[in-house]
Amino acid sequence: MLDAVVVGSGPNGLAAAVTLARAGLSVTVLEANATPGGGARTLAPGDDGDLLAGLPEGVVHDVCSAGHPMAWASPFFRAFDLPAYGVELLTPEASYAQPLPDGPAGVAYRSLERTAERLGPDGAAWRALLGPLAEQWEAVVAVALGDRRSVPPGVLDGADPARAVLAAARFGLGLAEQGTRAWDARFTLEAAPALLSGIAAHTIVRLPSLSAAGTSLLLGALAHAAPARRDRGGEPEVDVPDLDLGRSPRPRGFDGGWAIPRGGSGAITAALVADLEAHGGTVVTGHRVLSPADLPAARVVLFDTTPRTLLDVLGPAVPPGLRRALEGFRYGNAAAKVDYVLSGPVPWADPAVGRAGTVHVGGTRAEMARAENEVAAGRHAPRPVCLVSDPTVVDTSRRRTTPDGELRPLWTYTHVPAGSDVDVTETVTAQIERFAPGFRDLVVGVRGIPATRMAEHNENYVGGDISAGAATMWQMLARPTLRPDPYRMAGGVYLCSASAPPGPGVHGMGGWHAARRALRDVFGIRVAAL
Repeated sequence: MLDAVVVGSGPNGLAAAVTLARAGLSVTVLEANATPGGGARTLAPGDDGDLLAGLPEGVVHDVCSAGHPMAWASPFFRAFDLPAYGVELLTPEASYAQPLPDGPAGVAYRSLERTAERLGPDGAAWRALLGPLAEQWEAVVAVALGDRRSVPPGVLDGADPARAVLAAARFGLGLAEQGTRAWDARFTLEAAPALLSGIAAHTIVRLPSLSAAGTSLLLGALAHAAPARRDRGGEPEVDVPDLDLGRSPRPRGFDGGWAIPRGGSGAITAALVADLEAHGGTVVTGHRVLSPADLPAARVVLFDTTPRTLLDVLGPAVPPGLRRALEGFRYGNAAAKVDYVLSGPVPWADPAVGRAGTVHVGGTRAEMARAENEVAAGRHAPRPVCLVSDPTVVDTSRRRTTPDGELRPLWTYTHVPAGSDVDVTETVTAQIERFAPGFRDLVVGVRGIPATRMAEHNENYVGGDISAGAATMWQMLARPTLRPDPYRMAGGVYLCSASAPPGPGVHGMGGWHAARRALRDVFGIRVAAL
C-alpha cells in the first residue's frame, strides 16, 4: 500500500507530492494527460492533443500560465529552490504595461521610482499605494496566500511584526479603496488606474470588486518588490532549506518582478517532477481517475481537481452534508485562448510597451470595467480585455530561426462567458492591432482555443474557468466550503487544488497547505510552518 496518491499533476498537486515525498512517504501522482503540469506546461504542436494543431513546428507555447511572479514570491517556491533544478527566472525590464488609446501607455517597470516618474502627476499616489506593499512583500504574500482560516505565519512572528501588521493593514485599506467605487479617487489621469485594472481583470469578475482589488494590489506590489539578498561577494547569504525546516529565507538569484521561466512554464513542472522522483515518488501519465477502482491503495488521497471531479470519483463515499456543500461550489466565467507565431516583435504604437513581458490590452479603466461587466452579465464584449505575454522580450531561446526568417510565440487569452464556444481569434487580433498597427502583417500562424475546449488540456477548467472556481470575494474566503479545515474532505481524502485556499495561481500553496495537514492528521508528522 502506498502512503499517498495525488490525483492531478498541476503545480498544487506536484507541490503536495514533493512535500509528502520529502517527509519520507511513498507517493504516486496520477495524471490523465500525456504530459504532467496541468496549467504549467509548455508544448509544441502535436504534443498532448491537437490544441496547437496548425501552428509552425519548432515553436513551443505555454498552454495556460506564462508570467510567474509567484515562482519566486510563494513561500513554497522560496523553500523549494528552483535554481537547484536549473530553472532560470528571467525578469523583463517592465513586468507589465497598459497601452492606451490616447497618450503614452502605462508601464510598470521593476523600479518603483521609474514607474512613478512616467506616471507624472499620479506618480506620488502610485508610490504611496504600492511602495509600502512592495517593501513588505513577504507580509502581503503571507496574507494573500494563507489558508483563510488562521493568522498567516510571518505576519505576527516575523523579523519585524509591527511593520508586517502595518503592511497587512495597508493591504486591507487598499482593498476597500480599489475594490469599490472609490477606486478613482486617488488618481487624476488614465495610465495609473488602467495599470491596476489590467491586473484586476485577471480574476474574471465584475470591476470594481474586492477580490479583483486583492489581485491587483498583490501582483502590483510584486512587480516592484526586490527579494534578492546577497552578501558583498555576490553570493546568497543563506541557503534555501528543505521543505520541512522552519521558515524560508529570501529566494536566491531572483530579481523579483513578473518572472518568465527560460524555456517556458514547463521548466517549473520539470523541476517539481525531478525533485519528486529524486525523493522516491513517481508520476504516472495517461491515467484517468473516474472511480475508486482507478486509485491504488493508499493511506491518503489528495485531489488536485475541482470539487466536481472529487464528487464524481468518490460518489457515496462523501458524507451527504459535505456533498451538498461541495455541490454548491460555483464556477466562474471563462478564458478563450489564442496562440500566435510571429515573424517579429509586436509593433506597439508606444515602444515602451515592448519592454514588458505582460501586456494588458483593453484601453482605459472605464473600457476594461465595461468589458469585464459584459462578460459577468453573460455577454461577449465587443472590445474585451486581452492578456498578452511575450516571452521573447527576455527569453531568446523561445525564438526559432528559419531560412525564411525568425519565428516567435505570442501567448494571449481573453475573457468570455462560461461555456462559450466562440473562436475569439479575430476579436483578439483586432484588439492588439488597435494598439499595435501592423500586427496582422507579422502573424505567421494562429490557433484559437474556445473556452469549451480549455478543459481538454486541463479538466479543472470547467466551462473554461481557469480559476477552478469563481474568484468572488466570498469564494476566496470560503473556498471550497465554510468548514474549519478547507482541505480535509472525508477520512484520508484532501482537496489540494486551486479550488481550495488560497485559490488560483502558480504558487503551490494549496498543495503545501493540504500536504501539511495530511502529514499531521494521518502520519503524525508535523512540518514547521514556513
